[in-house]
Amino acid sequence: MLQNFLKIAFRNITRHKGFAFINIAGLTLGLTACILIGLFVWDEHQYDKFLPNGDQVYRVYDEYTNSEGTQMMAVTPPMFASTLDKDFPEVEKTARVMMMAEYKTLFEAGKNKLYEQSGYFVDSTFFDVFPLTFKYGSSVKALDDPNAIVISQEMAERFFGSDDPVGKQILKDKTPYLVKGVFEKDPKFHLQFNYLISLSAMQIPGERMQSWSWHQFVTYAKLKKGVDVNTLESKFQNYVKLNANSLTNDAATSLDKPLFQPLKRIHLYSADFKFDLAQRGNIIYVNALTIIAIFILLIACFNFINLATAKSLQRAKEVGVRKSVGAGRTQLMVQFIGETVLMTFISILLSFCLAMFLLPWLNDFTNKDISFSVFANPVVWMLLLALTLVVGVIAGFYPALVLSGFKPVKVLKGNISADETPGKIPWLRHGLVITQFALSVLLIISAIVVFKQVDYLHNKDLGFNKEQIMFFPMRGDNMFNKADAFKNELLKVPGVSYVSIGYGFPGDAVAGDEIIVSHNGRQTTQSATQITADYDYVKTLGLHVIAGRDFSKEMKTDKDHAWIINETAVRQLGFQTPQKALGQDLYWHPWGASNPDSLKTGKIIGVVKDFNYKSLYDKVETTVIQIFPDAAWKVAVKIKAAGIGNSINGVKNAWNKFTPEYPIEYKFLDENFEQMYTAEDKLRSLLLIFTCIAIFIGCLGLFGLAAYTAERRKKEVGIRKVLGASTQNVVMLLSKDFIALVVISLFIASPIAWIFMNKWLQDFAYRIHINWWVFAVAAIASLSIAFITVSFQAIKAAIANPVKSLRTE
Repeated sequence: MLQNFLKIAFRNITRHKGFAFINIAGLTLGLTACILIGLFVWDEHQYDKFLPNGDQVYRVYDEYTNSEGTQMMAVTPPMFASTLDKDFPEVEKTARVMMMAEYKTLFEAGKNKLYEQSGYFVDSTFFDVFPLTFKYGSSVKALDDPNAIVISQEMAERFFGSDDPVGKQILKDKTPYLVKGVFEKDPKFHLQFNYLISLSAMQIPGERMQSWSWHQFVTYAKLKKGVDVNTLESKFQNYVKLNANSLTNDAATSLDKPLFQPLKRIHLYSADFKFDLAQRGNIIYVNALTIIAIFILLIACFNFINLATAKSLQRAKEVGVRKSVGAGRTQLMVQFIGETVLMTFISILLSFCLAMFLLPWLNDFTNKDISFSVFANPVVWMLLLALTLVVGVIAGFYPALVLSGFKPVKVLKGNISADETPGKIPWLRHGLVITQFALSVLLIISAIVVFKQVDYLHNKDLGFNKEQIMFFPMRGDNMFNKADAFKNELLKVPGVSYVSIGYGFPGDAVAGDEIIVSHNGRQTTQSATQITADYDYVKTLGLHVIAGRDFSKEMKTDKDHAWIINETAVRQLGFQTPQKALGQDLYWHPWGASNPDSLKTGKIIGVVKDFNYKSLYDKVETTVIQIFPDAAWKVAVKIKAAGIGNSINGVKNAWNKFTPEYPIEYKFLDENFEQMYTAEDKLRSLLLIFTCIAIFIGCLGLFGLAAYTAERRKKEVGIRKVLGASTQNVVMLLSKDFIALVVISLFIASPIAWIFMNKWLQDFAYRIHINWWVFAVAAIASLSIAFITVSFQAIKAAIANPVKSLRTE
C-alpha cells in the first residue's frame, strides 16, 4: 500500500514538474536557512551546561545607580563574596575573579618564550565552584600557594610539549610560578582562560579587600541544595543596604543592589553588562535570527499554498474522475497531503546537504566550531522528521481541503471556473501574498536600519582622532624606570608626531573611582572615569580643549595638583559652564597610597569636549584626566600617514634599545573600535543574506502565480489584443493586482518595522533616527522586485500570438 502511494505521489510530482520545482526550491532554501540558524541558536544555548551541579552556581552582579543613571555591572566589591561566605549559611562556596586590564603577558619555560593573553587572578576556591577536568595534577588545593599556577592543556603543549608540566617552573613577566595542574578547556564555558593564579599573589592590602565601593571582582556563589535563591537575594540586598555604610562609612554603597544571575543565563543575557569577563552572546540577536528563520519558512509554506490553490483547476478533472470511481474526500486529502510531505522530505534532504556544504562558512563567519555530530543524536532526527510532517501538513492541508472539495459533476462537465473553486481561493491567495511581502518588507526595512546604524558606529565623530595611533603596553623594569628616556627616543623616530604614556586610552580599559568635589562651600562625592596621563595625552589624541588649557611642563603644579575634565563632568559636578569649572577644587584618594586617608588635591585647569572612549552603546561619563606616573604603563604613538612603515620600524628599534628581551606587541587604536562592533557587523551581513533569501523565495512564488494567472487568462488576453490592446496595456492588466497586494503589504509592514527597529536602537546611547526615506527605499525596492518578477510572465503573455490562444473558441 505504501509502495503504491509513493508511486502515485512521485508520478503526480513529476507530471507537474514546474510546480514541484518551484516549491521544492523554495522549501529547500527556507529549510537550509532554518537548519543553519537552528545550529547557531542551539550552540548559543549550550554555554555552561557541561558543569555538574551548574544549576546551583550563580553570578552575583551589581545593579549600580549613580547620578548618571542605573547600569548592570558584572564587577562587584570584594566584600560581596566575603560577606556571603561569613554571614550567609545558605552559601556553600564563593569564588572571585579579579577584573584586570586585558593585555598579553610574556611567559617563559626553557627556550620557549611566548605571549599569553587570557588569564586571571582568582580565589583558591575557584575549582570548588567550577570543577573543571584536570589532565595533569589535581584541582584540590591547586591555588593555595601564592606562587602556584594552573594552565590549560593547550598552553602546556606550547611550553612543555607532551611532557607532564606539574612541578615545573614557568616565568610570568620574569616572576617564577610553579605549575600545579593542567586543566582541559571547554569552549562552552563563559570564562575562557589559559592560566589561573591565586589572588593571594597580588598581595592586595587588607583594608582594600574590605571595601564596599571598589568594583573590581566578578563574584560567584555556589548555593547549598534546596536554597531559594530569590529569598537569599532579597536577604543579601537588605544586608548591603542596612549594614554596608555603617561598616565602612562609604556613602556610595547605598547605590549598590546585588542580584543573582543563574550560570546558564550569563552568556546570552549579559549583553548590556559593564566590565564583563564573560564570552557573551545576545539573546536579542538569537531571537531575531530565530524569527527570521520562521519568517523564511512561512514564506516558503505560503508559496506552496498559493501555487497549489492556483493550480487546483488543472487538477480538478483528476479529482472528478477519482471521486466518480469511489474515492472519498479523506482519501484524496491524505493523497494530496502525502504529496506535500514527500516534497518536504525531498527538500529536507537537499537542505541538509546544502547546510553541510555551508557549515564551514558559518563556523568561519561566527568563530564557532559547530559540527554535524549533533545529528548523531536520534532526538535530532526525530525533530527533523517532525519538522517534515509539520511543514508538509501546514503547506498541504488547505490545498488538499480545496482539491478534495470539487464537485465531480461540475468538474467533468467543465462548468467550474477559478471563482467557483471551494474556499474562495483568490482571497486566500491574496492574503498569503500580502503576508509574504509584508514579512519581506519587514526584513528589508530592518536591514536598511541596521546598515545605517552600523555605518554610524564606524564613522561617527568620536571627539578625538583615532587614526595612525600605534598603541602598546610597556614591558620590563628598564623601560618603566626610564619611561621619559624611552618617550624621547620614540619622538626621535621620523614620522612620529606625539607620544603619550598613560592609562585609559580610548578603546582600551579605563579605571573608575570616586572623586570629591568642593563647590559652593560643600563637598560631594562623585563616581568618575579616571584617566592617568602625561603632558601630551590631549595633543596625541587630538582632544578639543573648550575652556582653560592643556597640561604644561612650564607649570610646576600641573604634575601633582591639576585636573582636566570633560563636558559631562561639568554638568554632573554642578558647574554651570566650562568657564565656571576652571579653578574649582577636586580631591582624590590615590591608588596604592601607604596612608588610605591621604588625598591628592588640585584645581581644574581645563575642559575638553566629550570624547567616546568606550563603544557607542555607552554614554560618555564624568571623566577626569590627571598626571599620575605611577599608573602610566601604556604608550600611544601618533604617526604621520606618509612613510608609516618606516615609522613602525623605527618604533620597534627604539623598543629594542630599552627592553630587547620582550617582543613588542602593538596594534592601532582604530582597530580597537572596529572590534567593538564585530557582532553588529555580523548581524548586518546575516540580515542581508537572509533578507535576500526571503525575497528570492517570495519571488519564486510570485513568479509561479504570475505564470498560472497568465495561463488562466490567456484567452482574455487574446481577445483584448484582437480588439487593439497594446503590450503595455496587457502587462499592466496582469501586473496591477499583484502590485496592489505589495502596496498593502507595505502599509502593514512599515509601522511594525518602525516599532521593532526603534526598540533595537534604544540599546545604543548614540544612534540614528529612522527617517521617512528608509520606508521609501523599501517601498521602491519591493515594488520594483514584484513588478520585474510579474512582468516577465506578463510580457510573455502579451507578445504571444492571439490566434493560438483563441483557435479553440
